[in-house]
Amino acid sequence: MAQYDLVGATGCATGVAHTFMAEEALEKAAQKLGYKIKIETHGQTGVEHELTPEEIKAAKGVVIASDVDVDPDRFAGKRVVIVPVAKGIKEPETLIREALSSETPIYKPGQTAKSSTGKSSAGAEKLGTKIYTSLMNGVSHMLPFVVAGGVLIAVSFFWGIYSADPKSSQYNQFAYMLNTIGSTTMGLMVPVLGAFIAEALAKRSGLVVGFAAGMITSVGGGGFLGAIIGGYLAAVVVLLLQKLMKPLPDKEFRGLKSIFLLPVLGVFITGAIMFWLNGPIKAINTGMMSWLKGFENSSPILLGIIIGVMCASDFGGPINKAAYVTGTALLAQGNYYFMAGVSAACIAPPLATGFVVLLNKKAYSKNERTAGYVNFLLGSTHITEGAIPFAAKHPLWNIPAFMVGSAIAAALTYVSRIQVPAPHGGFIILPLVNKPFLWVLWIVVGALVSGVLLALIAGRFAKTEPQFEDGPDIDVFGEEENVNKPVAEKETTDYNLKDILDTQNIKINVDVPDKDSALKYLANFAVKNGLASDSEEVYDKYLAREKESSTGMTDGFAIPHAQSAAIKQSAMLVLKLKNPIDWNSLDGQNIDTVISFLIPAKDSKTHLQYLSNTAKLLTHKDFIEKLKEAKTPEEIKKLFDGE
Repeated sequence: MAQYDLVGATGCATGVAHTFMAEEALEKAAQKLGYKIKIETHGQTGVEHELTPEEIKAAKGVVIASDVDVDPDRFAGKRVVIVPVAKGIKEPETLIREALSSETPIYKPGQTAKSSTGKSSAGAEKLGTKIYTSLMNGVSHMLPFVVAGGVLIAVSFFWGIYSADPKSSQYNQFAYMLNTIGSTTMGLMVPVLGAFIAEALAKRSGLVVGFAAGMITSVGGGGFLGAIIGGYLAAVVVLLLQKLMKPLPDKEFRGLKSIFLLPVLGVFITGAIMFWLNGPIKAINTGMMSWLKGFENSSPILLGIIIGVMCASDFGGPINKAAYVTGTALLAQGNYYFMAGVSAACIAPPLATGFVVLLNKKAYSKNERTAGYVNFLLGSTHITEGAIPFAAKHPLWNIPAFMVGSAIAAALTYVSRIQVPAPHGGFIILPLVNKPFLWVLWIVVGALVSGVLLALIAGRFAKTEPQFEDGPDIDVFGEEENVNKPVAEKETTDYNLKDILDTQNIKINVDVPDKDSALKYLANFAVKNGLASDSEEVYDKYLAREKESSTGMTDGFAIPHAQSAAIKQSAMLVLKLKNPIDWNSLDGQNIDTVISFLIPAKDSKTHLQYLSNTAKLLTHKDFIEKLKEAKTPEEIKKLFDGE
């Protein structure tokens, strides 16, 4: 059986895109850092690549990047980092280093996971995160019921809008069956939401009580707001009952507690409270729905702006889901206008990324362009999450650009009184839309507006952070690219380390007692060799970088780097130390080889390519062995030259 350095789990509310994007990001980061990792995914099709107890036991660290409950207690005894799924996509390398850091404490059941900084990690089991994770757990389990029920109801309308009514001339028995199945399934969304909110916090006993609370509020008209309140109430009641029953010996009373006392008392207490709360909750729910519905007639443009901003603010996150859940709740009440705008606002962002890579190809790498083209397909099927990597690139600029396009698409949809009777599916459900061609047109218009804005933003940043193209091409926002650019400016550049490493910048048998002395040595070495003008400035930059996170890697290597106006040119320094020193490395080993990068203030991020190439070299055992055996600067230079 294969053994892994790390194991982990990912999951998001919808279980469609974020889950697998985080999985891929963590796997790529682990491969880059030279580790083997196995990720268990909690998607809509269930748990895939499930971790075995043996694999967990053999792992050195655990990364959980999830918005849903993945049963973290099974990782007790390991160093565990728990974060939201979005962080798994954005910061995979940081999470892997943290999971392997000796400063990350051992996880205990029910305790808060800690980061390597000693603070609670961003997604640890803190109160705020518990509330968020449990809500996403409820939404994740609710969505398949909404989609299945909503689509079946929508299909029943093929025989007429009143085809399920036996008193209507449009009545059709098959349509009636479809509508009944769909309505019943759709009706389960409230109890399921309540059940799995409670289950995330109070396990199986919470599931039972949460389901009952959701059913009570569903019958009483509390809707999804009642389900949320009922779910959390059920969890609190069950947890309190468990605490009160703790003095009862588990051996004798475990079965009695789980099968009789907890469900009976939990359902009674929670049900009684929900029975009393149903009136006020229903009033709030009805008022909120009426307020939102009122915008459709009085100010559809304002409603479109609100929905567009919500849907494009976090691309499938909690704000986006708030708009979506509101749409599904109104859909269940027979309002097909509201969901039309929500769907339009969700479809526009991924389509916009496809348009931007067509409009301004020069500003995006091959991988980004491929992702943009794929997003035409993802967007067409109502999967918003494909826009996340583009939004994350320059979020303060790009997210508002996405919001503008989504708001336009939603507002035009509401003004046109378009109806969408299904809660998901994108363009697949076009036959069910009352004005299909107009709806697609408004979505494309919104996506194009976002695409143009994104292309302009990308062009602006390309002046200071140029992206590279493999050959001549016409940029619709500028002139033809100069095919005779210097090699260093082309994407085809290999960023060979021999370009920035000279023999004079390699030193053997350097005698330093600790990391601080090594960094001072590097700074003075840089000035001595004419690579920098101020050793104190360079040393301060080294220290600032180390405060962010240690640059100690594995196998005795450290890769410190400094970026400063005092540095004259990009350069690489290599020190082989006389005696290994502590560097707080990922694997806890002392460092005997220091590979440092000097980065000018204006670098266009080329140093990242050199760093990446170095990290890749350090994953090859044969290269490491040869570097360890090298006795002279000339031998080391030949190794990095690829000879």
